[in-house]
Amino acid sequence: MDLISALPVTIVFVAIFALIQIPMTVAVGLRRAQTDVQFLDGGDNVLLHRMRAHGNYTETVPIALLAMAAAELAGAPHLLLLIGGGALLLGRLLHYRTVVTTGFGTGRAIGMLLTLAPLVLFAGFVLLKTFGVNV
Repeated sequence: MDLISALPVTIVFVAIFALIQIPMTVAVGLRRAQTDVQFLDGGDNVLLHRMRAHGNYTETVPIALLAMAAAELAGAPHLLLLIGGGALLLGRLLHYRTVVTTGFGTGRAIGMLLTLAPLVLFAGFVLLKTFGVNV
C-alpha cells in the first residue's frame, strides 16, 4: 500500500500546510533583512509578531497532522478528516492573520479553538478505536 492510498486526505492537508509555511518563513526573513536583526527580535514589534505567528504555526501544525494521519489510519471517515482539516486550516490562517496584524484579539482566540478542536477530534477518534469503541 502506498502513502496516497493509505492517507489520501491527510497528505493533501500536509501539502497545503507545507505551502502555507513558506510565505510565513519568508515574511520573517524579509523583516530580518529590513531591520538587520539576525537573532531574536531586536525590539522590533513587527518582527516579534511575525516570529510568534510563524512559531505558533510551526508548534501546532505538525502534531495536528500526525493526529490526523493516525485518525485516518484508524479508519476515520473522510468527512470527519475534511471537517477537522478544514477547521485546522481556517484556525491557523485566522490565528496567523490576527497575531501579525494586531497581536491579540478575538481572531486569535477563535484561531486557537479551531486548532485545538481537531486535535481533540482526531486523538479522541484514535483512542476510541484503540479501546474497541465502534465509532
